[in-house]
Amino acid sequence: MSTNWRISSFNGVLLAAYFIPTWAIIAWRIVTSPVRGLFERPSVSLALYASDHLQLPTMTAIRFVWLLALGRLTVVAFFALFLVLAVRAAIRKTSGGGEALGIALGIGSVISFGSMLMASQVGETEALRLHATELLLMLGTAVVMVFDQPAQPQTVVATVPSDLPLQETQLSYNG
Repeated sequence: MSTNWRISSFNGVLLAAYFIPTWAIIAWRIVTSPVRGLFERPSVSLALYASDHLQLPTMTAIRFVWLLALGRLTVVAFFALFLVLAVRAAIRKTSGGGEALGIALGIGSVISFGSMLMASQVGETEALRLHATELLLMLGTAVVMVFDQPAQPQTVVATVPSDLPLQETQLSYNG
């Protein structure tokens, strides 16, 4: 196993290990049964906000929840792409997977922040805690990504003894 993992790569892998199965299951439940998936804890804030504050009809609320499921699946896809890129050492050393992780964090943060705001408006304390925790996880990783620079290659400086004449230290090519 390679020992050149950057802290943002390691943190991104841990986040992907949480978000890929969790958000994929949530999106799958919404896709298979929109009404039941709408009123589960991760999506209940959107359902209550849409019905109470926006007074949307049920079918329109279900369409918004399908968009939420599509957004969650997009985040899952970018986390999966980041995992594939993080496994390859040559790409990981140059932070090639950072773009995929950044997109996943950006979209996921917007979804979690919006869900958190809706949960606070409708008084869903457990959903608020869930979305606030997810948002803080993603923002923390984004901050680590900003300050974690790629490892710089170490340069080896060769010193030439000063007591040798210059002609002996130069390589000559006799072709």
